[in-house]
Amino acid sequence: MISLKRLWVLLLIVLCTACTDPVSDAFRFGLAGAPANLDPRFATDAASARVNRLLYARLVDFNDTFEPVPALADWEQLSPTHYRFHLKTNVQPFHDGTRLTAHDVKATYDFILNADNASPHRASLAVIDRIAVDDETSLDFFLNRPEPLFPGYLVIGIVPAHLIAAHHPLHEHPIGSGPFSFLARPDETRLHLLRIRDQQRFEFITVPDPTVRTLKLMAGEIDMLQNDLPPELVDYLEHDRMLRVQRTAGTNFSYLGFSLEDAVTRQVFVRRAIAHAINRQEIIRYVLDNGARPAQSLLPPEHWAGAQDLDPITYDPEKAQALLRQAGYSREQPAKIVYKTSSDPFRIRLATILQHQLKSVGIDVDLRSYDWGTFYGDIKAGRFQMYSLAWVGIHTPDIFDYVFHSRSIPPNGANRGRFRSTVADTFIDHARAAPDLETKRQWYVQLQHHLADALPYVPLWYEDHIFIAHREIEGFAIARDGNYDGLIHVRRSPPDAL
Repeated sequence: MISLKRLWVLLLIVLCTACTDPVSDAFRFGLAGAPANLDPRFATDAASARVNRLLYARLVDFNDTFEPVPALADWEQLSPTHYRFHLKTNVQPFHDGTRLTAHDVKATYDFILNADNASPHRASLAVIDRIAVDDETSLDFFLNRPEPLFPGYLVIGIVPAHLIAAHHPLHEHPIGSGPFSFLARPDETRLHLLRIRDQQRFEFITVPDPTVRTLKLMAGEIDMLQNDLPPELVDYLEHDRMLRVQRTAGTNFSYLGFSLEDAVTRQVFVRRAIAHAINRQEIIRYVLDNGARPAQSLLPPEHWAGAQDLDPITYDPEKAQALLRQAGYSREQPAKIVYKTSSDPFRIRLATILQHQLKSVGIDVDLRSYDWGTFYGDIKAGRFQMYSLAWVGIHTPDIFDYVFHSRSIPPNGANRGRFRSTVADTFIDHARAAPDLETKRQWYVQLQHHLADALPYVPLWYEDHIFIAHREIEGFAIARDGNYDGLIHVRRSPPDAL
């Protein structure tokens, strides 16, 4: 729990600092982490993806059940391996005034598919054989195999072909055709954008420490923020009459990951014991302040390919202890696991609770926390025994291929735990080759049942999205995947309306 004395001392400091700050007519949005790359051809982190959605338009988007829907373009399937896309008549020009055409779409995806450019999105688009422009407003994608989900792959922001040819540094000066244009990036903690429809300025201010970010919100240095606050701070802010707190169920999937090559964590009995040793409901109620819901799979049940009939993972310490005995462990000879997490205070708190719950069934956990760069670097390199993370912004079920297929072991994907299962591979391959969405769904549901039994991940919960802003801020709708599209419509109430 955050000390109220410390909170008010810090608040006075921030208020004094705010007295010297110039008044800004911009909307100021607080971020926990700065976007790492403003070039959509290379961006992979959540902050970059959310900001880039504002800067760049894309061919396809998703509805509330994560089915692909037209954005820049409509499409028709001319054969199992041939899709034709037609740009809409109301496509906005690029921010430099040039017209967005089919040539720009082709140039964007050709760049990503060129191995020499080392785009991290290339592997997910490997199904594309070639792209042909028909005219200024239509183009054809030819695939090397049938893929009914293919339109949902085309969610990369479109960049101007002439800037690609000129090797323009889009990360430093992004130029897209989205609802916001780039103004400036004075330093790594500040990003200035302009909402095109009304010339309203927005400032994205990175403040990694959640307490300081909260205090800046209360002091008026930040107008609004979304997520990345511990529940006790959210609870505190809900009692501030000058602020408005919105919540909605989220889809970001929190989980425990394991090395399947480690002598301890490769044992399924150990992973099942860990699953039954964790009291999710208590953590959700008392630590997350009911700001989450238990997860059974990487996809939420409302996803069109989600498995709605998975048995919930029960809290059962006795079963956990029995499973450990089956694996050859006892109180005298406990299983010993190194658990890595980030240095974020709230994540350390959660990890400490999990450490205690695992200790109670006979698992000795050595908890180690690292700064984000070191921690994430270790996870990507496979230097872990057990860790906790979250998958953010998942839309399509091909995530299963990327995360669990044996061919996706790094550097070819994100199977960082080195999970190898011929059953999982078969289900994924059948799902990808299925001729229609219903057949795909059936294969993915079977896969999720298999993963629930094999437990390469132990699912934890889907955390809610929380948006907090000053009361005069209106019009922001929280997206289920946590994107920032609500900023397109956000506005300030007139003073007499408050």
